[in-house]
Amino acid sequence: MMEFLLQQVLNAVSLGGIYALLALGLAVVFSIVALINFAHGELMTVAGYVLFVCILYAVPLPIAVVAAVVAAAAAAAATERLAFRPMRRADPTSLMLTSFAVSAILKVLFQNGISARPKPVPLPPELSGTLTLGPVRLGTVPLASILVTCLSLVALTFFLKRTVMGKAMRAAAEDFQVLRLMGIRANRVIATAFALSGMLAGISAALWVAQRGSVDPLMGFVPVLKAFVASVIGGLGSLSGAVAGGFALGIAEVLFQAYLPDAALPFRDAFVLGFVILILLWRPDGLIPAKTGRRS
Repeated sequence: MMEFLLQQVLNAVSLGGIYALLALGLAVVFSIVALINFAHGELMTVAGYVLFVCILYAVPLPIAVVAAVVAAAAAAAATERLAFRPMRRADPTSLMLTSFAVSAILKVLFQNGISARPKPVPLPPELSGTLTLGPVRLGTVPLASILVTCLSLVALTFFLKRTVMGKAMRAAAEDFQVLRLMGIRANRVIATAFALSGMLAGISAALWVAQRGSVDPLMGFVPVLKAFVASVIGGLGSLSGAVAGGFALGIAEVLFQAYLPDAALPFRDAFVLGFVILILLWRPDGLIPAKTGRRS
């Protein structure tokens, strides 16, 4: 029983890490410009297709992953410049509708320009192996997911706390108007925030594709929807809350899947949402609320 529990906890951390990275990408943008970017899922899809093409042409996996992450960051910066910057002074509802429009346009482009059907991604055989850690057998992909998530969170923390641009982004999350008065260019800070969210989406896409083995125009919809739920229960706009919410949601999903009776398994998502409701009843502002109070 203990071995089974440890196995499920490791699986939960692996899945929660992907949700945490996606929720963090949403929170980075929301904390600065109060935008819930529902086109974030399409950034995952961009990275997924770039990864698919690179592997198809026998590009080494590390280079393919870097290319996918760079492509997602570039796509995020492009959407900010073309779609969101002209709407900079619009109200939050208009910004959210713009993000839905960008998401819909990109989906249509993927479906008509590439294919509406899933494309299998031929991953290297070494990713299908397993490792034995004491009594626990862990797949190579979940283990890589845990390691990459930890490294990404450490790198992001270093960037936000030790670099000039990172400190500017943290200051913008606290009070954007004061940041402007200090002479820091707002466009550069916002563009960096979007590019950073794209990088996180690209890393998440690589991990997601490695787990599912295919890419399609809708591959980012469900993960980003769950990442949004994770960012809400963590504290919308809170970076640490996004991470906590992502891991909490991943752990809930895996443990419900593992321990619910067979008759109740079709209702797993209902149990997960019930868990989310209980958290929000206990902590209406999220597990780690944002200091700026932009949640409403």
